[in-house]
Amino acid sequence: MSDDLVPLEDVTPEYETDEPILYEAKDGIAWITLNRPDFHNVQNSQMTYALDDAFKRAVDDDAVKCIVLKSDAKHFSAGHDIGSPGRDFHSSFDRRLMWYDHANKPGAEKAYIREQEVYLGMCKRWRAIPKPTIAQVHKGCIAGGVMLAWVCDLIIASDDAFFQDPVLQMGFPGLEYFAHTFELNTRIAKEFLFLGERMSAERAYQMGMLNRVVPRAQLADEVLKVAQRIVEQPRLALQLAKQACNHMDTLAGKEAGIDASFGYHHFAHAQNQLVKGDYIAGFDGKKMAEKNKKQAGES
Repeated sequence: MSDDLVPLEDVTPEYETDEPILYEAKDGIAWITLNRPDFHNVQNSQMTYALDDAFKRAVDDDAVKCIVLKSDAKHFSAGHDIGSPGRDFHSSFDRRLMWYDHANKPGAEKAYIREQEVYLGMCKRWRAIPKPTIAQVHKGCIAGGVMLAWVCDLIIASDDAFFQDPVLQMGFPGLEYFAHTFELNTRIAKEFLFLGERMSAERAYQMGMLNRVVPRAQLADEVLKVAQRIVEQPRLALQLAKQACNHMDTLAGKEAGIDASFGYHHFAHAQNQLVKGDYIAGFDGKKMAEKNKKQAGES
C-alpha cells in the first residue's frame, strides 16, 4: 500500500431499506420521494446515489417535463446522516463525478474528497438538470435538507415548514453548498447562520426563498397544479429559460462563491480533527437533534 493511503475502516452500515428513494412518473411529471422515514430522511451516500439515479431516470424519460422532489415522512429532510445505523461515511461507492475514492485516504483528504462528490458535486449536478424541478417541502428542512431544496428551481412549502442551517455550532461557516446569500439577502443570511434558528415558511417566503406557501392540507394539490402548468410549456423553452436564469447566477459569482466557501468548510473540518479529534466536533445526529429541539423550545 502506498504510504499516503490508509487501511479501509471495518465499518459496515446497516441500511434499514433497499429503497431510500421512491420513483413514479405520470402525466409528464416525475415524483421523487425521499424514503428514510425512520430517520427523518437524513442523507447517507446510499440515498444520495439513489437520488442521482432517480433524477437521471427522469431526465432520460422524454415523457417527463417536470420533476417533483418530496417526502412522505414527518419532515422533508433533517440533513446529512451523521449518526444513523446506515451512516456510510467510510464506504466506497461507484462514483459519478471525476473524483477518486475517499475511503482509503488519510486525514482531512477523506472528508474533502467525499464531500466534493456527494455534497458539492451532486448539488451542482442536480441544479443543472435540464428540466424544471420543484421541491415540495413540509415540516423540517434542515442543513443538508436545505441544500436539496435550494438546488430545485421552485420551492413550494406548507405553512408548517421551517428552514435551518445550524452547523456553526459544529465549527463550520455553513453548508457545503453555500448558496445562502443568493437565497437570502446578505444580512438575513448572516442572521440565519449566526443564530442557527429556525426560519418559518412565511418569513422564508418574505425573503424570496420560496415561491409559494400554502396550508399543509393543500400542499400536494398546489404542487400538482404548478407542475401541470409547467408540463404544458414547450420542453426546449423550459430548458433554455432555466439555463439562462442559472447563467445569470453564475455571472453574479454564485458558483465561485460556493467553491470558495467549500474550502472554508473543509478548513473547519481539519480544525475539528486537530482540536476535537473528530471532523464533526464530536456531534452526532442525536446530539444535534436534541440541541435544535431545546433551542426551539420543544420537549
